[in-house]
Amino acid sequence: MATIDLIVLGMIKAQPQSAYELQKNVEYRNISWWVKVSTPSIYKKVVQLEKKGYLLGEIVKEGKMPEKTVYHITDQGDKYFLTLMEEASGGMVRLFLDFNAVVMNLNFVSESKRAELIGRMEGGIQELREEIKEKSEERQHVPLTGKTILDQQMRLTEVLTEWITEFRQEYLQEGED
Repeated sequence: MATIDLIVLGMIKAQPQSAYELQKNVEYRNISWWVKVSTPSIYKKVVQLEKKGYLLGEIVKEGKMPEKTVYHITDQGDKYFLTLMEEASGGMVRLFLDFNAVVMNLNFVSESKRAELIGRMEGGIQELREEIKEKSEERQHVPLTGKTILDQQMRLTEVLTEWITEFRQEYLQEGED
């Protein structure tokens, strides 16, 4: 499933825009928090989707500004968008947490390093929680769908906080036995 395709098509479906505007919207919405997407990859994806016939670029000039290409979704793009929506909504939920690679390798470092690394994970979860809280307060004007994603992310940090606290206690205690 091409999540980045779905994001790009959805944002352009909502409002035709240039690749630069799309990149800025991805940054503003912090999409890279919850989907593996880099801002530079957006432009490449727009070009790929245009080559496949899912987007149509139109060169426009506004006032004294330089020309830019504004992308619109095509009928073929609408069909592909719907297919991606159906696939994404019907598939198994996958949670990829980068720190799981650390968890699975903790036994290969010293006890003191284990405690330090678990502390770093705790700090990262707390940092994410604070940032989501801040973004939620800043973005009261976002649509319900955006608020729902922020709420979902906040709830996940609550569960992760509970999990890491229990894990720390059990894992470090296990090392003492």
